[in-house]
Amino acid sequence: MRETHNQLILKGTTTVGVVCSDGIILSADTRVTMGTFIAHKKGKKIYKIDNHIAITISGSVADAQRVIDILKINAKLYKMNFGRPMPIKAASRLIANILFSSRYAPLIAQVLIGGIDDTGAHVFSLDPLGSLTEEKCVATGSGSPVAYGVLEDQFKEGMPTKELLPVVVHAVKAAMKRNTASGDSFDVAIIGEDGYRELSDEEKKQA
Repeated sequence: MRETHNQLILKGTTTVGVVCSDGIILSADTRVTMGTFIAHKKGKKIYKIDNHIAITISGSVADAQRVIDILKINAKLYKMNFGRPMPIKAASRLIANILFSSRYAPLIAQVLIGGIDDTGAHVFSLDPLGSLTEEKCVATGSGSPVAYGVLEDQFKEGMPTKELLPVVVHAVKAAMKRNTASGDSFDVAIIGEDGYRELSDEEKKQA
């Protein structure tokens, strides 16, 4: 039986995105799998697009990297043309249109796009066919059911980054323990008033 796109996406990875009162948090495990084969233990799944926006990836690495390249180039062009950073919703809509236009030969990539602009903090979730939803708290990948178990219990809208960070870390760690396609280690990125930054290994241990 031919696999659906969702089945392909759910073969690996755990990514989490949450909106805080003072920014957004994105997190992902670092295990890269190909079926039951662990291809890499330190794969990068969170990418900085600009100082105010970032993206997480799950699915086909090649397809996801193509999406990242397109978004990076267009974010730079937007800033050059309009003299201001690209809005988060505009970036998300751009990628949604690209994914939808490729629906007959789909880009197997599920992404979270998050950041801060003039309208506040936003996290958008996109599936391989271009469906776009704005979320306050979202998880993707095969470890998402476990991550949601933690997030739905502990996440509350309006919490600051300092309080939500341990919740996000707990969610990703729980998924890494219970989902074989997620594991090894994890990355965390925070976007606040000072822009994008990734947590150091020491900060992740303390979170």
